[in-house]
Amino acid sequence: MNTADLDTVRKLLSTSKNIVIIPHKNPDGDAIGSTLALHHYLSNKGHQSTVITPNEYPQFLKWIPGENTIKKYSTDTEKCISLLDQADLIFTLDFNHFSRTGDMEALLEKSTAQFIMIDHHQQPDTYAAVTYSDTGMSSTCQMVYHFIEKLKDTDQINQAIATCLYVGIMTDTGSFRFRSTTSTTHQVIADLIDRGADNTMIHEKIYDTNTYSQLQLRGVALKNLKILSDYKTAYITLSQQELDDHNFKKGDTEGLVNIGLSLEGIKFAVIFIENKGEGIIKISFRSKGDFSVNNFSRSHFEGGGHHNAAGGKSELSLQQTVDKFISILPSYQKELQ
Repeated sequence: MNTADLDTVRKLLSTSKNIVIIPHKNPDGDAIGSTLALHHYLSNKGHQSTVITPNEYPQFLKWIPGENTIKKYSTDTEKCISLLDQADLIFTLDFNHFSRTGDMEALLEKSTAQFIMIDHHQQPDTYAAVTYSDTGMSSTCQMVYHFIEKLKDTDQINQAIATCLYVGIMTDTGSFRFRSTTSTTHQVIADLIDRGADNTMIHEKIYDTNTYSQLQLRGVALKNLKILSDYKTAYITLSQQELDDHNFKKGDTEGLVNIGLSLEGIKFAVIFIENKGEGIIKISFRSKGDFSVNNFSRSHFEGGGHHNAAGGKSELSLQQTVDKFISILPSYQKELQ
């Protein structure tokens, strides 16, 4: 943020406001962590703050400080509409286009509230009075830390805020192994630990609590793993029937796409997950090195994200989607090699 943006933020926050904070649809650890951290910070500063998620999120995130205050648009629509109507200021976190909020898109487009965007994805839209965008940042949670830092309020970061921010940075960096993890990221993490974030407990809550069904589903994913060696590509498919057979709950497929990317010699990994309720195939893309899955997803599967991590969708059948994907790969053979 430049000086003018900071002045605008300070002015907007100079008096008590009704504030709504919104992450993207199907929020992950970074989305929930960043919105709750900002909620705690704004509440402590005297604002009326509420986090509204477009829909449900994984069970493994339901211990984070303040999680019980979140309103879900998909199940408490009238209350959420009322909160949005009363909002003076709306923060949008971890996304940069209203379409990423699903059914909330039209409401946000017609809102008369001021918007502040904090996000690290590519190609941000222009709806916000203040846009804090940094595609090189590890996570939106790290950006929220720097947002508070720029406002000279790091003394306001208590244990609850530190915990929320640690969750998002840890999950969006793949436990600090992705290239977006910088020395500054580690400095931020060190400060969060000093301020009360229990790193061991957080890791156990996120990664080390599995049900039998989740592990069985992982076995199905491993069985369905296919390798296209000519393109240094691996992909996994999961049908709706396979999900149903293993008592699938939101979040159970988190991280499965990385199985393919962990294989020696693989540069591009994909998982295709059938969602008959929404009538789509949900797709996650991951890559190593200079192959941009953001560009690939935007070009072919109505998606986008980061250079090495992106999402997309298809309205074809599961098999037709896989066939389409395979048919596209020859055009990228040189890049993948």
